[in-house]
Amino acid sequence: MNAVTALIGHPGWLVWVALKAFLLYATAVLAMRVGGRRTLAELSAYDFVAAVAVGAIVGRLPSAPDASYLSGAVTLVAIVAAHALITWVRLRPAGRRMIEKGPVVVVAQGQVLNGNLRRAGLTRADLDALLREHGVGEVDGVHLAVLEGRGRLSVLPREAEHR
Repeated sequence: MNAVTALIGHPGWLVWVALKAFLLYATAVLAMRVGGRRTLAELSAYDFVAAVAVGAIVGRLPSAPDASYLSGAVTLVAIVAAHALITWVRLRPAGRRMIEKGPVVVVAQGQVLNGNLRRAGLTRADLDALLREHGVGEVDGVHLAVLEGRGRLSVLPREAEHR
């Protein structure tokens, strides 16, 4: 192998790499569209895993000399099918409890619920930072703060009580 080939690869091989990349990208886009909007909307843990797996396949397979487009396409379809199955299971109450965490009230009537805060895996400093992101400087200004299943904090200020 000469220095030029070692640096840039065999020109004929580069055409196949580009073609595999294009086809895998197009297949991934098509599979994600068939899989539904949830695949790319506000990522849950299982959405994130599917997106990372698809990205890894589309990013790695084209330059792998021992992997064909067809093996990549089959892998993509299998991941999207697994994602669809998990989405279907999640739509059932028992499946939802198994796959997703439910909402956790971490502040009620201006009082931090320390047990719930610990169960949610948050420290008081984490909570204070999340409250500041919502424009709340002091916890006593909060009527209700709920850590949602996807990790976002919903905050109802005390002023909302009197409206």
